[in-house]
Amino acid sequence: MAKNEMLPGTLGMLVLRVLQPGALHGYAIAQRIHTLSNDLLQVEEGSLYPALQRMLIKGWVRAEWGISETNRKVRFYKLTAAGRKQLQSEMTDFGRVLQGIHAVLNKA
Repeated sequence: MAKNEMLPGTLGMLVLRVLQPGALHGYAIAQRIHTLSNDLLQVEEGSLYPALQRMLIKGWVRAEWGISETNRKVRFYKLTAAGRKQLQSEMTDFGRVLQGIHAVLNKA
């Protein structure tokens, strides 16, 4: 795994988390993850948009067309109640996995 690759299964959780404060368009989602990770994580377009489509189908986000800050027509994605519930579940599960990894690293 390259230094700026995400752990498998974490993209959805990160997207849901950055949408928690409010709606963002796709490029802004990718930029927000990159910025919040101190420039460590990079979200590729080829991964982000299929993930957003899956989230739309599952009802975790909804999308509306709007105009970006650069005056372009874009889709804004917003977290739904189901998405908030999913985010909480994924964060809890991820926290347990991290605890297990830390335990192994500290005891081995």
